[in-house]
Amino acid sequence: MAVESRFVVIRHGLEAKTFMDKKSADEYDKMLDMADNLAEVFANSPVELSDAANEELSIYLAQHRDDVLVALLAKKPASKAVKETVKKPAAKTTEKSVRKTSAAPKLSEAS
Repeated sequence: MAVESRFVVIRHGLEAKTFMDKKSADEYDKMLDMADNLAEVFANSPVELSDAANEELSIYLAQHRDDVLVALLAKKPASKAVKETVKKPAAKTTEKSVRKTSAAPKLSEAS
């Protein structure tokens, strides 16, 4: 007889998902905790969201937490993405584009 270990994530008394390893179950549980926290933030915000939209949005943001942290400037983008942008060659500037750029006011002058 074979013995299998399974890790079950239970939320609000219901079985949410079953995993074969503890690490995956812990990561999923942590994501659900983040989603619960985000749902509470949305519920307390002045923006009206339906319950379904609140749940979907909070789960989506929790699943994509790294992208959210980068967007909030709380985390630097992955070094792979930075290297790809550095490898792109600079666009050639023509005389016309240089004149247009130099004629535009600087941000400090526009204020």
